[in-house]
Amino acid sequence: MREGSKYQPLLEFLRGSNQNEIILSFAEIEALMNDTLPDSAKEKRAWWSNRTKGALQASAWMEAGYRVEDVDLIEQRVTFCKPSSNYQVKRKGDTVLWNGVLIKALRRHMGMTQAEFAEKLGVYQQTVSQWEKGAYEPTRATSKYLTLVAQQAGFKPINGD
Repeated sequence: MREGSKYQPLLEFLRGSNQNEIILSFAEIEALMNDTLPDSAKEKRAWWSNRTKGALQASAWMEAGYRVEDVDLIEQRVTFCKPSSNYQVKRKGDTVLWNGVLIKALRRHMGMTQAEFAEKLGVYQQTVSQWEKGAYEPTRATSKYLTLVAQQAGFKPINGD
C-alpha cells in the first residue's frame, strides 16, 4: 500500500490488533480514516472483496493479515478475520473428514463468500453455513469433492506442503 493512502489508518489499526476477528461499523472505519467511505463501499458488496490487484482498500486489510469475512450493507458493518494456518486434518482411509473449521479455512483460502463457495460446490449457501457452524458434516461424496477442490486451490493442509 502506498504511503499516504486514506486507508493507511485502517491498515495501522488492524496491524496493531491481536484479535482473530474484528467487527467494525462503516462509521468506525470512517472515524479511523478521518474520511468518508465511497458510496460504492456502502452499496456494493464487491467493494469489500479480498482482491490483490488494484484495490487500495483491500491492500489495507490484507497487508495487515486480515480478510473480509462478512459485509452487512444493511447494518453497515464489516467483519475482518485473520486466517488461521494450523488445522487438524482427519482422514478415514484416503478420505479427508471435513469439519466446519477446515471448510471455512478452505473457503477463506479461496477468497470466497459462503454464497460463492456454495455455488462452486453445487450446494446451498445455508448448507455451507451449517457445515461451518458444525450443525452437520458433508457426505462422503461431497468430502471427496471438497478434497479435489482443495487440491486444485493449492490448500496446504490437504496437500501436506
